[in-house]
Amino acid sequence: MGFNISVLPSGRSFSAEPGETILAAGIRSGVGLPYGCKDGACGSCKCRKLEGTVVHGPHQTKALSPEEEAKGYILTCCGVPHSDVVLESRQVTDESAFPVRKMPTRVIALEPKSDDVMVVRLQLPANDQFKYHAGQYLEFILRDGARRSYSMGNAPSNGPGVELHIRHMPGGKFTDHVFGAMKEREILRMEGPYGSFFLREDSDKPMILLASGTGFAPIKALIEHIQFKGLTRPATLYWGGRRPRDLYMDDWVRERVAEMPNLRYVPVISDALPEDGWHGRTGFVHRAVLQDHPDLSGFQVYACGAPIVVDSARADYTGEGRLSPDDFFADAFTSEADKTQAGLVA
Repeated sequence: MGFNISVLPSGRSFSAEPGETILAAGIRSGVGLPYGCKDGACGSCKCRKLEGTVVHGPHQTKALSPEEEAKGYILTCCGVPHSDVVLESRQVTDESAFPVRKMPTRVIALEPKSDDVMVVRLQLPANDQFKYHAGQYLEFILRDGARRSYSMGNAPSNGPGVELHIRHMPGGKFTDHVFGAMKEREILRMEGPYGSFFLREDSDKPMILLASGTGFAPIKALIEHIQFKGLTRPATLYWGGRRPRDLYMDDWVRERVAEMPNLRYVPVISDALPEDGWHGRTGFVHRAVLQDHPDLSGFQVYACGAPIVVDSARADYTGEGRLSPDDFFADAFTSEADKTQAGLVA
């Protein structure tokens, strides 16, 4: 017999099979629980257990500390229910429940944006409509069954295909192929959409869009969606990189700012060299937000990028900046190298 999982305040419920993680059961049932890495590394799936017993598999203590676990918090990606469970997750909504599907996709364009960033454009089957929210991601299923996750860098309104922003990780099984042997017309196998990172349109709060590196991809999709819907909520993009070249679509952003009166742009560079000639903001991108907005209590924040940036932003904004935890939406990228170092994968 399986166990029933209920999620408040949305009232959604689903069943988990014996030994099945809560997240896997939610995805199978079309319930959009928040998550990122699915490997117990990033903490994006953390939520509070109100009732029931959950046993965790391997995970990083930075994703869920013993103190948090003692207070009832769980990671749904590696938490297996041993009874009926009631959870609290304010990110779960009906509209996030687009069905997850597998399908073939064809590479139609490869566009280098910098030395280590490639924009890959994919064509989906003409007779198969792929529905997703701007900000969500897909997974490639490799020949050996391994998976690689990438956020979609365009809103559905800018389809019908999707674009991905892929950073080269030297030695990486998939990215070495992207930057080496991959050719147009290659067929790949994909599954999606995944993730709970999408714009909450039931709010009129001003937005902070925080991106580091290729975490810009889903933020770009959000900006396209905001422009397509004609939304007038103020939004400020803070995009951080080590060097100016890491802001690989800076021109695109500046074009959108010229077209969208309510969009501001603050590029931030952490390790500029003299030859870069950088005269803009410097330091950690998440701290630049607090310099400009020390009180974030009236904002929503959408953050995407390296786990250290997202984790630092969440802690500093909800603490120092008084941001409501319910108004922080995040998508953290955890690479295979990160997981290996944490002992989560072989």
